[in-house]
Amino acid sequence: MSLKNSYTLIAPFYDAAIARTTQAARKHSLSVLPETPSRVLLAGVGTGLDLPHLPAHHHYTGLDLTHAMLRRAIPRANHVDFAAVRGDAQNLPFAAGSFDVAVLHLILAVVPDPAKCLGEIARVLRPGGQALVFDKFLRPGEPALLRRLANPLASRIATRLDVVFESLLVAAPGLKVELDQPALVGGWFRMIRLRRV
Repeated sequence: MSLKNSYTLIAPFYDAAIARTTQAARKHSLSVLPETPSRVLLAGVGTGLDLPHLPAHHHYTGLDLTHAMLRRAIPRANHVDFAAVRGDAQNLPFAAGSFDVAVLHLILAVVPDPAKCLGEIARVLRPGGQALVFDKFLRPGEPALLRRLANPLASRIATRLDVVFESLLVAAPGLKVELDQPALVGGWFRMIRLRRV
């Protein structure tokens, strides 16, 4: 099943599955958005679970692969300047340096090629811009046998379980880690802040 088809089917149930569990981590990640008006990309905006936590003084572009997800996100954006764009986070339809901030909440472990996705984020961020990442990652060398065994099925339906964040940075040499801290599930989910140099 393709990612687009899978998330079209998942869209009606997505919020019930993850909204409550991820709310506090989302808020914490978004709390570092700049105080000055900025251009913010929400890569993989999904059903818009980040939108209620966003300050109103930025311009937001919410990108998602499926119409079903965007349709649910748009009503949550009534208090902010928001443009919904249907597109692929692995091939962003934006010029280099288009954004001051990129928010990547639960997207890098979803896309088939997370290194390409992170490379695209580096491309569309202006120098000095930041990327806010919240997702599940294995640590380098972590065996995680059960996750790795479940990955072939999980990755076909909804999400990858075998992504090692450190290996993704090779595809985005312009991004430097400023913060990396555990967020949920004993550190499997991490909150990472990156800066475009």
